[in-house]
Amino acid sequence: MPALVLPLAEAAAHLPPRGALLGLDLGTKTIGVAVSDPDRRLAAGVETIPRKTFTVDVARVLALAGERRAVGLVLGLPINMDGSEGPRAQSTRSFARNLARITDLPIGLWDERLSTAAVERELIAADASRKKRAAVIDQHAAAFILQGALDRLRRA
Repeated sequence: MPALVLPLAEAAAHLPPRGALLGLDLGTKTIGVAVSDPDRRLAAGVETIPRKTFTVDVARVLALAGERRAVGLVLGLPINMDGSEGPRAQSTRSFARNLARITDLPIGLWDERLSTAAVERELIAADASRKKRAAVIDQHAAAFILQGALDRLRRA
């Protein structure tokens, strides 16, 4: 049976009470990956996956999910500032639907508006060089997305 792809608040009902969540920031060239602790209090960046093909990308994502014993996935959904969904959001939804066909892990979609911009500001404030920012921004954005989702789940 394919996994469920739902907004985070609805996906929460399909998650066990404990267990790590894997957060993804899907870019056109890379996928930022973050993971939470089993109690879902803190998100940390794990890796930046260079995009190749869907099959190769998902194999790495699912390998990381297995290594980290993830019980669910959180995908950042890039919604426009006016609340509409553009091509990037449609691409994320397509990725999620295709991923759901090959995993039984619940998939929650989380509004990621301004996540990359916020992370970029934090890295600049930390005086990270442009090269260093480019190397880590996607996994930091994934951690930012996942942390927002964890905070929301805790308030629910």
